[in-house]
Amino acid sequence: MKPALEEVGIPSVQPLIDNINRVFVGKPDVVLRAVVTLMARGHLLIEDVPGIGKTLLGVALAKSIEASFHRIQFTNDLLPSDILGLSIYNQRDNRFEFRPGPIFSHVVLADEINRATPKTQSALLESMNDLQVTIDGTTHPLSDPFLVIATQNPVEYHGTFPLPEAQLDRFLMRIMIGYPSAEDEKRILKEKDLSVQMKELSVVLKTKDVIELQKQVDQVRMDEELLNYVVRIAKATRSAKSVKLGLSPRGALALCRAARAYALVSGRNYCVPDDIKWAAVPAIAHRILLDTSSYGMARIAESESAVQDFLRAVSAP
Repeated sequence: MKPALEEVGIPSVQPLIDNINRVFVGKPDVVLRAVVTLMARGHLLIEDVPGIGKTLLGVALAKSIEASFHRIQFTNDLLPSDILGLSIYNQRDNRFEFRPGPIFSHVVLADEINRATPKTQSALLESMNDLQVTIDGTTHPLSDPFLVIATQNPVEYHGTFPLPEAQLDRFLMRIMIGYPSAEDEKRILKEKDLSVQMKELSVVLKTKDVIELQKQVDQVRMDEELLNYVVRIAKATRSAKSVKLGLSPRGALALCRAARAYALVSGRNYCVPDDIKWAAVPAIAHRILLDTSSYGMARIAESESAVQDFLRAVSAP
């Protein structure tokens, strides 16, 4: 039986999904995964070709929850201080003052993250994991809620630095958007100018509502049999001959968190096997390393296909 969230003062997530779908046309599954990632206190990696709305998704999500938003264009000369901020000496007061960087926002779009050097990429690790940054020995808390949406182009290699496994592991989900259908693309062409649409986009949730919904995700029940199911999936990835690096315990935790968030968004306070199956590919595929020499789109397709094979091989409760 579905819990009546509104009856206990907790808003529904559906208006948020519907609001984003107004401007992000023809990709309801993508919008759903982005909202689930937000509810699960995770971060989202979008790996796809340019020009399909990656930035639009982040802006629409931030505006729909009345959140602060910053877009950071990652380049090979970007420095960690350009993201985190830095301390500047104030001669008048004879002391150093901290000037926060764009990471101090509710929603941060790290555009083309793989164009930055590994040193700059690693500047995001503490913020994504601990909701804080440390500058000159001083720890500064970040905004709550906090969501990083990172994008990268899988078909460009010149001047790029592939994300290491430790960085990939910080993303709850990796998704691809894909091109719109002919009908959806025609609708996009007929719509008003995008800037006009964004101005008309309304706020449907407050950030405090999002925080409350995130707390509710922690209360979603996952039975022992489902936990055993996740463990069996993780074990299958570690023992497969085609996999160099299997799912880590942190990856298994991420899968459970994503499944719980999807259950809540679906209007339930308990998980079912289909929640885990729905979350498995986007939550696991980027965390396993296959014994293959493929790159780009082929690599993504192979890792997602491997996860689907594991789901078919492991019996669900």
